[in-house]
This record gives sequence, C-alpha cells and structure tokens, in this order.
Amino acid sequence: MPIDEASQRLADVRARIVRSAKIAGRKPDSITLIAISKTQDAEAIAPLIAAGQRVFGENRVQEAEAKWPKLRETTPDIALHLVGQLQSNKAEDAVALFDAIHSVDRPSLVGALAKAMDKAGRRPACFLQVNIGDEEQKGGCPVLELPALLREAQAADLPVQGLMCVPPLELEPAPHFALLAKIARDHGLEGLSMGMSGDFETAVTIGATHARVGTALFGARA
Repeated sequence: MPIDEASQRLADVRARIVRSAKIAGRKPDSITLIAISKTQDAEAIAPLIAAGQRVFGENRVQEAEAKWPKLRETTPDIALHLVGQLQSNKAEDAVALFDAIHSVDRPSLVGALAKAMDKAGRRPACFLQVNIGDEEQKGGCPVLELPALLREAQAADLPVQGLMCVPPLELEPAPHFALLAKIARDHGLEGLSMGMSGDFETAVTIGATHARVGTALFGARA
C-alpha cells in the first residue's frame, strides 16, 4: 500500500472516530485506534507506521513474533495489543511481546498470565473478553461468570483495564455494545475494547475506549 493511500485511509478512520466522539459528547483523544495488522506483512504495515499510526493489534503470538521485533527496531514507540485467543502455554511469550492483552477469558489463563508477569517483571494491560452474544463457537467469558473471573484477575494482581467483546456478526451491534458498557460500569471498569471496521462508529458513540480496525485501514484481505 503506497504511503499516500495509507495516510488517506488513516485520516478517514480518525475523522470518523472524531465525528462519532463529538456526537456522543466525548473527547476524541479518549479513544485509542488499534490497527489490526493480523495476516499483514511488514511491507503492508510500514506505510501506516510512516503515516503516524503507533498502536497495532495481532491475533497470534507466533505471527507477531515473526514480524514486529524488526519493525520496532526502527520505530520503538509502537504499542502492540493481542486481540486474538491466547493459549495458556503462550502466556510468557505474550507478556514479553505485547503491551496489552484483550482476550483474558478463563481462570486458567489468569493464572498463567499472573505467573508470567511475576516472572518477567512486566505487566501488560488486560481486558477480560466477554462472550456478549452467548455464542458457542466464540471465545470469551459467559456474562454470568464475569464477576468471578474479574475477582480472580484482581486477586492475581492482573492490571485489568476493562472489557472486550465481539458481537454476533449477523445482529445489530449497538445493544451488545451497550450491555458491555453497562457491565463495565457496574464493576467500576473504564476500558471498553469494542468496535471493528463495520461498526466502530457505533461503538465509539456507546463508549468504546479502544476500537479494533483492520479492513478500513488495510483494505479487504485477499
């Protein structure tokens, strides 16, 4: 992707975030845009970095390990967020590489991350992933089990910043975003990781603090 196209895509998404924030009476700088770079190679990512984007999201630890260390050598202020499912046996690798982990969804992972953070002396921000649509095929903690998971995470001294969700694809996302926002408020959590390319404007109007945008920045995957 040429640098001018990357700049235009980035400017467009940022402008849409600003408009949505203003509609909701929010400060645009309270929303972090995460460029979802999963399956994108370094050549595709570099133009967005050159255009000024500094927060990126990956789905898989192994994929991120293969491409980000070299990219970070030239741009060390990049923040990396893990937005995909995390296996407990990859907790140490994730803690070493990522600045935030959005997919904490079960007690076994809480334990593995706590152990890895204590060992590394590094504590990436954590979001508890909620299965907001109660979908069998999706990761995430069931809504009714969230209070117990949050207590475990806090007892383990995980830096829980907020909640994350992926609404059901075929349904209107707004009610699911609103439910996640209510659950977060009820538990005194400020962070809301919600909204992707097709619905991030809706998410921002409902309170998203982190929007995970891929296609609108990189184009449709082949």
